[in-house]
Amino acid sequence: MTAAPNGNRARLRKLAVLIFVCFVDAIGFMIVLPLLPFYATRLQATPETVGWLIAAFSVAQLLSAPVWGRVSDRYGRRPALISGLAASAVAYAVFGFADSVWLLLASRVVQGAGGGTTGVAQAYVADTVETRDRARALGWLSSATAAGVILGPAIGSFAFTLGSAAPGLVAATLCLVNVAFAWQWLAESRPGERREGSAARKPLWHPAWLVLRHPTQLVPRLIWIYGIGMIAFSAMTSVLSLYLQVEFKLTERTIGPIFAYVGVLSLVMRSLLLGPIVDRLGERWTMRVGALVLAAGLVLYPIPHTLWALAAVIPLVPIGTALLFPATTSLMSRYADARELGTTMGVAQTFAGLARVVAPLLATTIFQRIGHAWPFYLAGAVVGLAGVLTLQIPQEARIPARAPEEAGAA
Repeated sequence: MTAAPNGNRARLRKLAVLIFVCFVDAIGFMIVLPLLPFYATRLQATPETVGWLIAAFSVAQLLSAPVWGRVSDRYGRRPALISGLAASAVAYAVFGFADSVWLLLASRVVQGAGGGTTGVAQAYVADTVETRDRARALGWLSSATAAGVILGPAIGSFAFTLGSAAPGLVAATLCLVNVAFAWQWLAESRPGERREGSAARKPLWHPAWLVLRHPTQLVPRLIWIYGIGMIAFSAMTSVLSLYLQVEFKLTERTIGPIFAYVGVLSLVMRSLLLGPIVDRLGERWTMRVGALVLAAGLVLYPIPHTLWALAAVIPLVPIGTALLFPATTSLMSRYADARELGTTMGVAQTFAGLARVVAPLLATTIFQRIGHAWPFYLAGAVVGLAGVLTLQIPQEARIPARAPEEAGAA
């Protein structure tokens, strides 16, 4: 009679440790990210060059995500996550001492390679949590990132007062502590499970090819929704610091509170409100509402001309992303082939990574050459396309079983 409660407690402990690991990792990431455009412009980089620096992270993540997913399917989630954290520590140290644009570029590439484990973390949740609770658990995981968004920029702005190298060194130190914590406390989510079946495995890029070849099938369509939504969100975030610098005269020391405000909103949404909303609306309608709110927030972002007015618009973006992305990821995990779950999440992160390559290059070019508001308008139109795709996802209760080829795409 006690086996089930004990099993539930064990799963919750695993999930709690993963959430803490992702929380600390997000702090390190957000210490560095808001400062990157300021560091680059001090080294005489143009907004377009900033776009390339941001995209470099995503190129490395794009290439590494399927590899990490396959490694985690074969060798386990734990070693993949720890390796990614170690790579991030190296990247932050390079960022701290970077005195040229090329060193900033190198730090972004290494950090992106370590950041390819996002899909592994999502697969860890799917391994650990029952299907009916996955959207809620993925929201908790996202809320850990949101909490990191709150603390990271504030820590980065404060550390900058100690010297330009300090933010990178603080982030690297946090990452090394996180590696030690994960090594000691992060349990494998698939202990004792045979991870390499006797059946021949498809080539690593085969699932990504099937997503391109059969975009109307269920799992590929969900991956397209995730990727297109990420284009919009990445376009906004890639120019946000530049926009606030130019339009509102914010600096390295004053940018932190804006990101902290966004983080608080995301944390409240994902940790407190997402679960009840999913219970009420279901994952399909949660996706739809999220796309609508995110599109509205992006289109309205350039309208205010004071920080107080902007503060009234900002909540729409974290609310929209908190609804759209966890619900989409939860549906992917539900209908993916369980044997290839890590690969599925890796492929989703590959498409998200491709979005994060294209979006910064396009958004910063438009920002520099056409106008500061136009990247936000473009992002709103793009997320509107994702919203149209969500209308074509059938009711959960009527979703048919996957065809064999679609299962392969998973």
